[in-house]
Amino acid sequence: MPLINKWFLCLLLIPAFSLAQKPEVFSVSDQAIRGFDPVAYFTEGYPAEGLKQFHYRWNNSNWYFSSEKNLKLFIADPEKFAPQYGGWCAYGMAKGYKAKTEPDAWSIVGGKLYLNYSTGIRDEWNKKQSEYISAADKNWPTVRLR
Repeated sequence: MPLINKWFLCLLLIPAFSLAQKPEVFSVSDQAIRGFDPVAYFTEGYPAEGLKQFHYRWNNSNWYFSSEKNLKLFIADPEKFAPQYGGWCAYGMAKGYKAKTEPDAWSIVGGKLYLNYSTGIRDEWNKKQSEYISAADKNWPTVRLR
């Protein structure tokens, strides 16, 4: 292949690599889901702040945990405990956009963690959970790249 064609091919691939680097996980100050422990929602039944000594890098994000036990549970099965839609607002995802989330605006449905923008939005989302989850599941593959 001539040298010019190789360079042209490389230039074509640059946009593909930049798309792959879009943030899929909601993070604040390089802390996934604001530094809260995703496992605690399941094991404690409330949002617990993670501690710096219990952290793990997964899915290009830093995840924090309130205990070594929760850290180990997450490492063993991150998909089980990570919030849906990368921790972005489940209601927003159903509507086709990414929105930040708050730790207190959460729900567990069918063994999956969903976060929302606020408790008010969560209450609205809870009224039609199955409809919103279905819409968000359809939107996530394209919205995650934005």
